[in-house]
Amino acid sequence: MTKKKKVDVLRHSLVPRHVLLTKSETEELLEKYKIRYTDLPQMFEKDPVAIAIGAKEGDVVKIVRESDTSVKQVNYYRYVKKEKS
Repeated sequence: MTKKKKVDVLRHSLVPRHVLLTKSETEELLEKYKIRYTDLPQMFEKDPVAIAIGAKEGDVVKIVRESDTSVKQVNYYRYVKKEKS
């Protein structure tokens, strides 16, 4: 029997930093931009990065991407949801 090699997707050079927001950070984000959860782009709960950081349905994930422009980094946000069966 062969063992599957476990890969840490967060250590891959092409995967930007992902941060699970707290409930209060999420509320601040939604208030700041005057949006609702459903206005955010989505990622699935079964996404390898979502699994790696422990994101569950209803959470918001901040994705921090490095930039070569006048700003050093750009933040993106994703709402975690379950895939339809």
